[in-house]
Amino acid sequence: MLKRPFRLLGTGPRAAARQAGVLIVVAGLLALLGMVNDPQHTDRLVTVALCDLVLAAVAFLFPWGRTGRYAPAAIGLAGFAVIGLSTWSFGGVAAGTGPFLVLLYAWAALHFPRWILLAFLVPATAAYLVPLILTHQPRMVLGSATVLMPIALTVALLIEVQTRHLRDDRERLARIEQWRVAMVNTLAHDVRAPLSTIRGVLEELKEDNSGQGVSMLDAALRQTARIARLADGLLDLQRIDNSGHLKLDRETLPAKTLVEDALRYVRPDADVTADVDPELTVHLDRQRFEQILLNLVNNALRYGRPPVVVSFTRDGDFDRLEVRDHGPGIPDTLRQNLFGQFAVGSKDGVGLGLWIVRQLATAHGGQAVAEPRTPGVAMVITFPTHPTPA
Repeated sequence: MLKRPFRLLGTGPRAAARQAGVLIVVAGLLALLGMVNDPQHTDRLVTVALCDLVLAAVAFLFPWGRTGRYAPAAIGLAGFAVIGLSTWSFGGVAAGTGPFLVLLYAWAALHFPRWILLAFLVPATAAYLVPLILTHQPRMVLGSATVLMPIALTVALLIEVQTRHLRDDRERLARIEQWRVAMVNTLAHDVRAPLSTIRGVLEELKEDNSGQGVSMLDAALRQTARIARLADGLLDLQRIDNSGHLKLDRETLPAKTLVEDALRYVRPDADVTADVDPELTVHLDRQRFEQILLNLVNNALRYGRPPVVVSFTRDGDFDRLEVRDHGPGIPDTLRQNLFGQFAVGSKDGVGLGLWIVRQLATAHGGQAVAEPRTPGVAMVITFPTHPTPA
């Protein structure tokens, strides 16, 4: 079994401990460097460095994931003790250890609630003052604690408030995402049962009818089948969000037939024409291509002006699908985010159509862009002629 990679960033007791370990390793290395400037206290500085490294080893190696959420706060308490030892080792000079005390407080603010920060105030103050008292520092130096400790606590409380705010926002977004996933999955699954019933009824009616009624029932059956495929597509697109991959069923198909079959789902009175080379063959997933083309054509009919022209041509190593309308076009400020999720919603939709188009184009190894025309706009989808496996 592969071991999980080392992770420094994140939340939870394991990440908190490792981040504290990094700070403590830095403190230990600085203690070793301090022997150069203060060779008279080499033995003390070595002791401080060893204490730092032992504490860092505990921070990195102890199974914090099995402990409580706030268990790594014990590292902070031990860290304050080592800071006090370091100050004493430097003969009561706190110029180097004071900033580490503030950093340790800031680390605690990233991972623990304010009551722990307030509880740290006594041991942190003792870690700062006791070495100064033991080394007989003047009253003015002792008074520096009245400046350092309020600053450390204030900085920590500000960080804690901001971190809590961000954490609450993340949890809220996670709940929204859970509801979104549940809603999409429920809709996609639950729509199949009534569709099966409707399809069965339509097929029975088709057997009992003739003439014009048969063609109408054929159209209804095609639309029913398309809704079923769209439900499957919703599930597939949900998998894109979760895993970043979409399984494609590619085939070598005649482009003209592919376009004409898809356009059968467009209402008969729509002014849509197709300009496709009869000799052109493409290697695509039929169902996904149908979703792409119908999304683009329906958008062109809804937001642009007729005629809508569909062309499919080969351009070097790419097959180029273009759906052009003759409407007012798209503002430059909107075009940049046009294919984003929920980017362009309206009373007629929520802005998912073009996002779906981009996801399906990307799954094929292609791209989706909007190109200005005079008048109108052309939605251009490219597909590689020699696609790599999805």
